[in-house]
Amino acid sequence: MNNTLFTSLHQQATPLLLCNVWDVASAKTAEKLGFNAIGTSSAAIASMLGYADGEHMAFEELLFIVKRIAACSELPLSVDIEAGFSDNPQITAGYIKALAEVGVVGINIEDSKVSKTNEERTLINENNFATYLAEITSQLLKDNIAIFINVRTDTFLLGIANVVEATQKRAKLYQAAGADGLFVPGIVQTEAIETVVNSTSLPVNVMCMPDLANFSTLKSLGVKRISMGNFLFDALQDDLTTRLSNIVQANSFQPMFKAIA
Repeated sequence: MNNTLFTSLHQQATPLLLCNVWDVASAKTAEKLGFNAIGTSSAAIASMLGYADGEHMAFEELLFIVKRIAACSELPLSVDIEAGFSDNPQITAGYIKALAEVGVVGINIEDSKVSKTNEERTLINENNFATYLAEITSQLLKDNIAIFINVRTDTFLLGIANVVEATQKRAKLYQAAGADGLFVPGIVQTEAIETVVNSTSLPVNVMCMPDLANFSTLKSLGVKRISMGNFLFDALQDDLTTRLSNIVQANSFQPMFKAIA
């Protein structure tokens, strides 16, 4: 699928509400309900496969799932590749090329890494990440791979000092390195959202959070993309727990055919 449509979805007055999926079934549901685009949730896919979040699964495992989603849905598909699955930008560019070849039109790549030893997430130095990103985008250009690169900065997610200023600095560096969009998960304060949006020409993406403003307010602030993260997947797992518990308690399958109380 050509990425032109997907790119244009980030330039509308109304923000793109991206449905985050983890398998074919969730992708088909999003398509049935009229969503304009879907994006994978790396945390949801990792959980589904029995991994912790943070590149514990192999890229090949992710690619297999992405191939099935792309083959079964007509919606524009963006894929979360976490921190790139490699410190080598040429290897990461190769992974992105493999995704593009199966029909993926966008990717998310983040500027933080999760330690394999203590599971702690830490920010990558902004200049180092910008250099890494620039090498990736340069290689993709050489390979004639057109794909929407949504760069996720975890400044707010990790609650660093002077967070707005740090986010603005990273946005400028990442745009110069070839980013097409800026994803700022964890940002919820309307003033902070407006400041970040007004400080960059990149379309800004925010993520579902308990205190996030409604979609109309986000539209008025200039947000261009709204994601669900892994919250939808987690909510469905809670529903499954409730349903299974009800079956056990009732000693009957009758609760399966009733709405969850």
